[in-house]
Amino acid sequence: MAKIKAGWAEVSITPDKRISLSGQFFERISEYVETEITVTALAIESDGEQVVFCSCDLVGVDDDLIKEVRERVSKKSSGIDAEKIILNATHTHTSHTYKGGVSTLSSAKDILNSFLPEDKKYVAKVETEIENYMKETEAFEFLAERISSAILLAWENRKEAKFACGFGRAAVGMCRRVSYDDGTTKMWGDSNSANFTALEGGNDSGIELIYFFDENEKLTGVVANIACPSQVVEHRSFISSDYWGKVKIFLREKFGDDLFVLGLCSPAGDQCPRDLIRWVNPETPIDDPNIERKTYIERTADPSMFDIKGTIKVGKRIANEIISVFEEIEKKEDSAELVHKVLKVNLPLRRVTKTQYEEAVAELKKYAAEAKGNVNFADNAMMHVHSGTVARFELQEKQNIKPIEMHVLKFGNVAFATNPFELFLDYGNQMRARSRARQTFLIQLCCGSDGYLPTKKAEEGGHYSAYVSSGTVGHEGGDLLVRTTLEEINSMF
Repeated sequence: MAKIKAGWAEVSITPDKRISLSGQFFERISEYVETEITVTALAIESDGEQVVFCSCDLVGVDDDLIKEVRERVSKKSSGIDAEKIILNATHTHTSHTYKGGVSTLSSAKDILNSFLPEDKKYVAKVETEIENYMKETEAFEFLAERISSAILLAWENRKEAKFACGFGRAAVGMCRRVSYDDGTTKMWGDSNSANFTALEGGNDSGIELIYFFDENEKLTGVVANIACPSQVVEHRSFISSDYWGKVKIFLREKFGDDLFVLGLCSPAGDQCPRDLIRWVNPETPIDDPNIERKTYIERTADPSMFDIKGTIKVGKRIANEIISVFEEIEKKEDSAELVHKVLKVNLPLRRVTKTQYEEAVAELKKYAAEAKGNVNFADNAMMHVHSGTVARFELQEKQNIKPIEMHVLKFGNVAFATNPFELFLDYGNQMRARSRARQTFLIQLCCGSDGYLPTKKAEEGGHYSAYVSSGTVGHEGGDLLVRTTLEEINSMF
């Protein structure tokens, strides 16, 4: 079996201008840089097969950005198979908003605008006509160049390497959907209520790990797969890599500044870094009505998982576990079979009925007519479910399926599988439990950004992340995704 080659690179995507921050209904312009945002790339080659993993401190990586990055890489390198480039987002909500091509799909905000009378309009919370501001199209070009540079550099840095697999545990992700005795569920729902029955789903504290070493057995980098998006400080108005930035800081204190960290988010569409049972309020107010609590009780618990203290706590938990597992490593390998399949999978589009469409139109017309003045992000959030229903009705007149790109890999005894969704945890659990691989890395928000993919239970419970406006595919597609992923993984083992 051929020896593996591995190459690392990290490139900053921290802008020298103010930017629009992505990931919330309310608009935000960055005020300062809290921690650097980066792209980390890992190129692996074995016996002629290859893969380049590329983890980006972004809320998502859309089709336009992926296409542009691959085209730029192809123009500069004949050795890299552009199809074998895997781009994923850490899902930080304090990074770039970017825009590539002209979208032909109506957004929820577009739909709301279309119902407003001529004397009313949508007004953003912040003004983008300011000095030293990076526009969304400029951000797209900036990101495409930096990401492609990281991929090329990682490929150039390939050298014979060794690796060791490991497994750890850290309490990071917890379910963020609260269920009540009437069968309804709310994201960020208040559990301090007599009607509270349970958190809708579970959590996964497991951390899938691979450590890479050079020929002299010096640690060069770590791959860590965690079932929690990096959105502790998601509401804040600064640039931040959230808890992954803190993981890097703590690990580099131990192993040196040249250590690389490839952060991969496992299926975690219904997960967050917050304990909704031992609720701790944000240190300062935030613009999210779902976060408000009528009754607040001081708890002996985590620090605020809305603030920088929370990123430090989470980062330390992850880093400490990575260090602990590293110290237990006994065997390093220098060869592994690498198989990399790139699949195009057609999933059923989640549809709405004509009745649902008509009800949504009626609600939007009523809301627009009763609006006392211009509307803003709060109105968009209020009407999001209805706007999304109208947008979906328009889309399903044109297409019945949602094509996705999926990568499935065998690396020695390890499997990797990707998906472009904020995939609910249950689907990931089904994949891992039934996988024949010794260890299974699952990467969400990868090679696409197609919204939440909820379970049937979540769809019945309702609310944000589970209604039609929140994603393109429903539970039927989720079940098909699980079956397809397992068929591909298990055929390799």
